[in-house]
Amino acid sequence: MIHNQPKITPALVAEHGLKPDEYERLKTLIGREPTLTELGIFSAMWNEHCSYKSSKIHLRTLPTKAPWVIQGPGENAGVIDIGDGLAVVFKMESHNHPSYIEPYQGAATGVGGILRDVFTMGARPIACLNFLRFGAPEHPKTRHLVAGVVAGIGGYGNSFGVPTVGGSVGFHTRYDGNCLVNAMAVGLAQADRIFYAKATGVGKPIVYLGSKTGRDGIHGATMASAEFAGDAEEKRPTVQVGDPFSEKLLLEACLEIMRRDCVIAIQDMGAAGLTSSAVEMGAKGNLGVTLDLDRVPVRESGMTAYEMMLSESQERMLMVLKPEKEAEAEAIFRKWGLDFAIVGETTPTKRFVIHHRGETMADLPIKELGDEAPVYDRPWVETPKPPVIDAAAIEAPITIADALERLMGTPDLCSKRWVWEQYDHLILGNTVQRPGGDAAVVRVLDGPKGLALTTDVTPRYCEADPFEGGKQAVAEAWRNLTAVGARPLALTDNLNFGSPERPEIMGQFVGCVRGIGEACRALDFPVVSGNVSLYNETNGRAILPTPTIGGVGLLDDFRKAMGISFKAEDEIILVLGETKGWLGQSLYLRDICGREEGAPPPVDLGVERAVGDFVRTLIKEGALTAAHDVSDGGLLVAIAEMALAGGIGARLYAGPLTMPEHAFWFGEDQARYVVTVRPDWADALVERAKSADVPVRRIGSTRGDALALPGRRPILLKALTERFEGWLPTYMAGGSG
Repeated sequence: MIHNQPKITPALVAEHGLKPDEYERLKTLIGREPTLTELGIFSAMWNEHCSYKSSKIHLRTLPTKAPWVIQGPGENAGVIDIGDGLAVVFKMESHNHPSYIEPYQGAATGVGGILRDVFTMGARPIACLNFLRFGAPEHPKTRHLVAGVVAGIGGYGNSFGVPTVGGSVGFHTRYDGNCLVNAMAVGLAQADRIFYAKATGVGKPIVYLGSKTGRDGIHGATMASAEFAGDAEEKRPTVQVGDPFSEKLLLEACLEIMRRDCVIAIQDMGAAGLTSSAVEMGAKGNLGVTLDLDRVPVRESGMTAYEMMLSESQERMLMVLKPEKEAEAEAIFRKWGLDFAIVGETTPTKRFVIHHRGETMADLPIKELGDEAPVYDRPWVETPKPPVIDAAAIEAPITIADALERLMGTPDLCSKRWVWEQYDHLILGNTVQRPGGDAAVVRVLDGPKGLALTTDVTPRYCEADPFEGGKQAVAEAWRNLTAVGARPLALTDNLNFGSPERPEIMGQFVGCVRGIGEACRALDFPVVSGNVSLYNETNGRAILPTPTIGGVGLLDDFRKAMGISFKAEDEIILVLGETKGWLGQSLYLRDICGREEGAPPPVDLGVERAVGDFVRTLIKEGALTAAHDVSDGGLLVAIAEMALAGGIGARLYAGPLTMPEHAFWFGEDQARYVVTVRPDWADALVERAKSADVPVRRIGSTRGDALALPGRRPILLKALTERFEGWLPTYMAGGSG
C-alpha cells in the first residue's frame, strides 16, 4: 500500500499528456489503476518526444543501411566507418520548446544533451553544429531569443571545449511563437569499440554516474510534446539547467572506464531522465530492472519518487557495469569528482520495479513501456501543388545591382559572423574551414583525412511542396559536402513540424519524409540517426515545415578541401549545371518583389548526382581554385559571396539569354555550382564537362574591386560588404538592421 497516493483523475491524466484512450490502454496493460509514479513513467515513455508514436510508421521508410554504416537509428547516435579502424558518431536533436521559454539554458542544455549522445557511444566529440530559426526581426521577442540562444550555445560548447564549426541562422514570421534550436554533435571512435545501450546478464549492477538529481526539467519531454498556448512563462520549471564543466569531467570519466573495459551497457539520461535510460537498457536486453531510489544522489531534500524518475537534470549517465570492475570504475569517477552510486540491478523478470522509502512505487512490464506505446497512422492530406511561376511574367521592380545590394543585406542572406564569432570554432586545433562556407571541414586526428559537416534545409520550399522540399534539403546538404570536395556518407535529421493531429501538418510531414527518402536512395546518403520534433506551434499557428538535414562527408586529404573564396585575379568563372531562371519561392521573388509564392525549383536527383560527382572529381584532381554551390538567392548571390570571401571582384557576362536577366542571375535552379579555374585550364575543363554531359557556362573572370555587368553600374565590394556584414550587428545592437 502506497501512502498519500493521490487519486488518478481524468484531469490528472490530461495534465500528463495522455489521451483518455491511451490511459485505458495503460490500465489494460498493467491490469489496474497506476500509481502517480507509474502514471508519470507512462507519460514520459508514451509522449511524442520519446515514443515517436505519430512518426514511426513513416520513419521506417527511410533508407538506413550502407556498407559503411555501423549503427543506424535506434541508438544514442548513428555510427559510420571511415576506414583505418576509425568511426564517426553523430546525431542531431532539437531543444526548441526549452529555448523559447529560457533561451540561454534551453540552448545550452541542447548542446550538452547531444554531446552526451555522442560520447555515450564511446566517441570523443570533435565538432558541434547547429540550425537556428527565429521569428520576424520586428517581433518583440526575436532579438531576446537570438541573444540568449547564441550565448547559450557558445557558453556550453566553448566551456566544454569542442569547436562549433558550422550552422544556419534564419528568420521568418512563422517562427514568432516557436523558435527552432537544432544541435548536432560529431565524435570520433575506434570502429571496434562502440558502446551500446543494450543490457546483458542478470544480477549486474546498475550504476548512476555524474551530477546529482534535482527538480529541474521535470516533464521536459512531455512539455516538448505539446504546443504552446500562451503559457510559455509557466513552463520555465520544465527547462533543464546545464553545467558544461561537469559534463567535461563526465566525458573524461566515461571514456576512461570504457578504455578499462568496465562497461556492459550505457545510456545517457536525456529526455525523461532516469525513466527512459533505465527502461531502454533493460528492454533492449530483454531484462528487468529494479531501482532503489534511496541510493540516487540528489541535490534537493524531500524529492519524491515521481520527481526523481522524471527529473531531467543534466550531466547524468546510467550504466550496467561488469561486477568485477565495480571498484575500479568507482575509483575513476571519484577521481574526476563525480557521483557514483549503485542504484539497482538487472533481473530476469522483465519488470521495471521502483523502490523508495520502503515502498514499491512502480512495478511495470518493461518491454510494454516502449514496445506497446501507441503507434498512430494519423490522417493526412497531401499539400496541394502550387502553380509554377513563369519567370517571363515577373517584372524586375529594381535594377540587378540594386537587387543584389538589397538581398545581401537581408536577414536570411546577410553574414552571420556576429553569431559564429561567439563560438570557439578553432579549439582542438583541427578546424580546417571555419564557418561561412558551404561546409565546415575538420581534420581527423593528424590527417590526412578530413570530415566535412553541414546543416541545411529550405523551409519555404517544404511549405510550398513538401515532397520537393524534402528532396531539396537532402540534395542541398549533399551539394554542400561535395562543394568542399568531400564524399557524402550519411546524414542525421531533425524533423521539426507543427501538430500531427492536424491532417494538413501531417501531410507536410509525410511529404517531406518521402522526399528525403527518395533523395537519400538516389544519392547513396543514408539516414543513421535523427529526431522528430512535433507540436511546434503556438495558439494553432505552426512553424514552417523544417526537416533539418545534418550531413557528414569524408575527404581523403583535408589539404585538398575547397573553399568559396576567389583566389586570384584573371581566373575564369564557370557555372556547372543548367540555369533555367526558376523564380518560384526564390528570395528574389519574396524580398525584392514582395511575393512569397509559387512552386519551388524541382530537384532532378540524377542530374544532382552527375554534376556533383563531376565537381568532386575536379576538386580531387586539383583542377579548381574555388567552388560554391548555388542555393538561396541564386547565381549572383553565390558569386557575390565568393567575391566577398576573397576580396576580389569579377567581370560578369550572361551572354545570349532565353529568360529575363533577373531570372538568370537570381533564379534558384538546383544542381548548380560556381567554380573558378586558372585561364590555361578553362578550355580543357569546359570540354570535359561537355563530354560528361554536364551543362557548363562561362560567365566571367575574377578582377578588380567590384562586380561588373555589361552596361550597368559596377557593384562595389565595399558597398556589398557594408550591407552583408552590417545587418545583424546593427540589429542586435538595437537598430532596425
